[in-house]
Amino acid sequence: MKIDNIKKWKKHLSKPDKILANIKPGMSIFLGTGVAEPKTLVSALMKSEAHNLQDLELIQLLSFGDIILKENMDSLKFRLKTFFSGWVADDAITSGIVDLIPCHFSMIPELFRDGQVSIDIAFIQITPPDMSGYCSLGPSVDVAREAMEKASYVVGEINEDTPHTYGDTFVHISEFDAIIKSDEKPIYFQRWPEDEVFDKVAANVASVIEDGNCISFSIGPLFESLSKYLQDKKDLGVHSPVFTDSLMDLIKSGAVTNRHKKTFPGKSLTTYALGTAELMTWLDRNPLVEFQSISNVFNPMDIAKNAKFVAIIHTRKVDLSGHIALHVGQGNVATGPAEIAEIFNGAKLSRGGLTVFALASRNLKGKPNILISVDSFPNQFSVRESVDLVITEYGVASLKGKTVRERAQVLIDIAHPDDREKLLKEAKDKNIVYGDQIFLADSAHLYPEAIATSQVFKNNTKIRFRAIRPSDDEEMRHLFYRFSDEAVYYRYFTPIKTMPHSRMQKYVNIDYETTMSIVALSGRPDHGHIVGEARFVRDNATNYADIAFVVDEKFQCIGIATYLYKMLITIARDMGIEGFTADVLSSNKEMMHVFQKAENVKVTVNMNQSVNELKIAFT
Repeated sequence: MKIDNIKKWKKHLSKPDKILANIKPGMSIFLGTGVAEPKTLVSALMKSEAHNLQDLELIQLLSFGDIILKENMDSLKFRLKTFFSGWVADDAITSGIVDLIPCHFSMIPELFRDGQVSIDIAFIQITPPDMSGYCSLGPSVDVAREAMEKASYVVGEINEDTPHTYGDTFVHISEFDAIIKSDEKPIYFQRWPEDEVFDKVAANVASVIEDGNCISFSIGPLFESLSKYLQDKKDLGVHSPVFTDSLMDLIKSGAVTNRHKKTFPGKSLTTYALGTAELMTWLDRNPLVEFQSISNVFNPMDIAKNAKFVAIIHTRKVDLSGHIALHVGQGNVATGPAEIAEIFNGAKLSRGGLTVFALASRNLKGKPNILISVDSFPNQFSVRESVDLVITEYGVASLKGKTVRERAQVLIDIAHPDDREKLLKEAKDKNIVYGDQIFLADSAHLYPEAIATSQVFKNNTKIRFRAIRPSDDEEMRHLFYRFSDEAVYYRYFTPIKTMPHSRMQKYVNIDYETTMSIVALSGRPDHGHIVGEARFVRDNATNYADIAFVVDEKFQCIGIATYLYKMLITIARDMGIEGFTADVLSSNKEMMHVFQKAENVKVTVNMNQSVNELKIAFT
C-alpha cells in the first residue's frame, strides 16, 4: 500500500527486519549507486540470517561501497549483477563471484523498461520529503526511476545527509510502499592526494583545452590536479558522468558557464556525484548542477550536440601504434570499454570534438606505460584510428592523421626519457621506424618542457611554441617544401631543392645545450602544423651563438619571428650566452627589422657585399 498521508510520513517508518520479511527467495533487488547506496537496508540484508533471504539477485550499476563484501558473495544468499567492471567489482568479476552485464550505459534504462533485466524490489535512498511530499534522489540518478517503475515493492531509505539535487531527481513520497530512516552517513569519497607526476600530466592536458570546450571528468589524481589548471579558461561547459570536488572547484573559479552547451545550457550535467561531505553540502539545492538519467548523460548523440566536446580518459597503457589498455580495479570509474565508447563516440561526433588519453609515462612500480605492444593487457580499447591525443608528463602526442611510423616517433618523444632508447630499438627491429633513425640519449633528459607557451597574434591567430622534437622531422620537411626559392635562399644562402629524411632528422635531433631550436605551430593540438622555427648554435670559444629564423610565408608579418627572437634571447641569457651573431641578406628587410627593434640588446652591423653580418650583444 502506497504512503498517502504526506504530512504524517514519519508514522509510516518501518524497521529493516519488516522490510526484509517481504523478500522471497529468487527475487531481484535493485540497489542505489555510490553515495546514494541505501546503507541501512544493504547492511541489514548482509547481516540477516532470515531463511527467506536465499538465492537473491542484487542489481547495482556501480558498486563503490564496502558493505557488499566478498565473503558475503561467497555464500549462497545472493549474487551481485553489475554493469560496470571497475572499482571493487573487478576482482570479483574475474573470479566469477559477480556477474557482469556488458552493455552501453545509455542502453541500460531500456533493459529495465523492457523487462530484460527484471526488478522485483527497489531499495532507493532519498531525501526527506518537502511540504508537497517530494523527495530527491540526491547524488545518484542513473536508472533509479526506471527501477521504481518496474519494481512491485519500492522502499525509500530517507537520509537527512543526502543533498537535494535538481534535474530528473524528484520522486513523490506516495510512490513508495515503505520507508525507513537511516542514521548512517552516506558513502563519502576523500579527495585524491596530490601527485607530482599527474600534476604535470594535468598541466599538459589543460594546454589542449580551449575556451568554450565542453569537458567530461572522472575521479583520480589526474582529475584532482586538472581543475586548477583550467581555472583561467573561459566559458567551459561540463557534460560529465561523474561530478567531483575537483569539478566543484572549477565551477567556483568562474571558468565554467555552460553558455555554449546545446543540451541543458547553463547547467553542468551529470548522473553521479562522488566526493566529500563538502561537495554534498555544496550540491544541496544548487541550480548550477543538473542530474539526469544515464540515458541522457551517456548518449553519444546528446553529447555530440555540444560543440568542441573533449573526452578526457585516464589510460593505463598505450603502444606505439596507438592501441589503448584501460585501467582495471579500484579507482577505475567510467573507464571500461563500454562506458568509454559512448563518451568517446560523443567526442568524435561533436563538431570540433577531441579525444584525449592521458597517463603517466611509468606506473607506480617504475615500469613503462608506453610499450611496443599492449596485446597482453586486459580492458583494451582498440580504436587506434580515432585516437586524437596521447598525453604524459613529458608532452602531447598528436596521432591524428599520422602514419604508424610517425605515431611511434611522437609517442617515443613523450615516453619516459630512460625508456626511449629501448622503444626506438624495438621499433627498428619491427621495421616500424627507419633503421637509421637517430637517437641522442642525453637529449631525452635535457628537453626544455618549461619553455612551451602560446600567444595570440594579429587576426586572432593563435600560435603554440615549444622546443623542437625528433618526431618533428616530417613537419619540418613539409615546412621546407612550402617555401619559395627566395625564402630558401634567405634562410640557407644557397638554392637547396630537396630535404630528405636523412638530412632532416639530423636537423631535428639536437642536444638542447649547444643547439637550441623552437618551433611555432598553428591549428588545433590534434592537427597542428609547424609554421616557423628559430634556433641558435653556441660557439663556446666566443660565448656567442649564431642565430637563424624561418617562418611560413603565409604567417609572416604578424609578429611570429619577433616572438621567437624574444624567446631565444630569454633562453640564451638563462644559459649564460652573451649574445648572438647572424648573417642576413641585405635584401631581407623584414628580418633586419626584427633584429633591430629588440629591447636590451646592442646590434652592430658589418656590411659584407650583399650580406649583413650582425653582432647582437645582450645589455
